[in-house]
Amino acid sequence: MLKTKEIIIYTNLIPLLLLTIFFIQAPANAASNLKLNPNLNYTSDSNDGPLITGDNITDGVVHTGKPAYIIFYHNECYNSKRQAKRTVELYEKYQERVDFIIVDLDSQISSEQRDLRERFYRRYIPHVTIVDGKGDVLYNRSGEISTETISAILDKALM
Repeated sequence: MLKTKEIIIYTNLIPLLLLTIFFIQAPANAASNLKLNPNLNYTSDSNDGPLITGDNITDGVVHTGKPAYIIFYHNECYNSKRQAKRTVELYEKYQERVDFIIVDLDSQISSEQRDLRERFYRRYIPHVTIVDGKGDVLYNRSGEISTETISAILDKALM
């Protein structure tokens, strides 16, 4: 049978162990397994649901040592829909070498995504930001941007 002193020690250790387990987690991953919504209407500002889905979609951590492609968009914008399509195409090409961060401004966003929104987003959509592995901003503009232009910037960031 446990003594009162041992019970007090165990009672104090259990919450400490639970907190330790809670805070020691694997590092956050960028969005992965990105898929384009197959029901998008590229000619209208209709709300066709989330433009991009995937795993870790609410991750907003820009990791040091790896370039990041960040897109901010609203679901009801045909320009955002076209840029989302380019984003998924780029993800398929660069997924192992570039972190992709998706900020759907129509959904609840994480605190990290909120920080990115405050730092980069300029109230026009779609908005794309590219950050190199050192954290330097290589591109930060609103409006559509071609796949070729983004690829050139990402290739430069990977050198």
